[in-house]
Amino acid sequence: MSLLITSINSGSNGNCYYIGNERDAVLVDAGISARETLRRMQKLGLAPDTVRAIFVSHEHGDHIAGIVGLSRKLEIPVYISAGTQQAAALPVDQRLCRHFADNDRLAIGSLEVLAFNKSHDAADPYSFTISDGLVTVGVFTDIGRVCSNLIRHFKDCHAAFLEANYCERMLENGSYPFHLKKRISGGRGHLSNTQALDLFVKHRHGQLSHLVLSHLSKNNNDPELVGRLFSAQRKSTQITVASRYHEMPLLTVTANRQMVLF
Repeated sequence: MSLLITSINSGSNGNCYYIGNERDAVLVDAGISARETLRRMQKLGLAPDTVRAIFVSHEHGDHIAGIVGLSRKLEIPVYISAGTQQAAALPVDQRLCRHFADNDRLAIGSLEVLAFNKSHDAADPYSFTISDGLVTVGVFTDIGRVCSNLIRHFKDCHAAFLEANYCERMLENGSYPFHLKKRISGGRGHLSNTQALDLFVKHRHGQLSHLVLSHLSKNNNDPELVGRLFSAQRKSTQITVASRYHEMPLLTVTANRQMVLF
């Protein structure tokens, strides 16, 4: 068995991640418009009618901007924690609204989605793993620090979207005001390149075939820099840097390190 994965968009201008197989798929977040999400899926040959649900990580606008329109257009449920729903005030059709809580395992067709708490400056933020029973994919972005939850679930992954938001030197020397620099690096903001690399090097699964570096800062990181940093430590893991401007190539991830790039 295998899972198809792609980043539809990744960055402070909008985040949306696709994980699925030939029958069932889920989106984690929908931070760009429904129209653009569907256009990019069509470019990749992904059928919208296989998308069974949208999972919401937290209420920040770059993760929820397209949720209402996409849920309405595809007639699919939105899985959101009660705390996030209250903070976001999303006008999702109540027929399509589903709540989850920490460590819930949710069956979505042939997939199982596990939700768990993370450290971020939001009301009730979550990370997710998605599994078909053999292959597990993690979506780990908007995280302020590497906690035991993240380590435990990262170890299970055959592929992962992992935040590498900022270069410490670029953030320190950049033009952001002091309070914003502290928010980003203060433990409830975002993972730095160094923090993400440390997690990758120390805790990767033996069959982690692909790591997608995600949610890079436009002003405080450089795709080539972070790509080189991780590639130097990659061993058998393929490294991809997700774009803030377009969808990434579709990947097929299996449990025996095989990967097909379309």
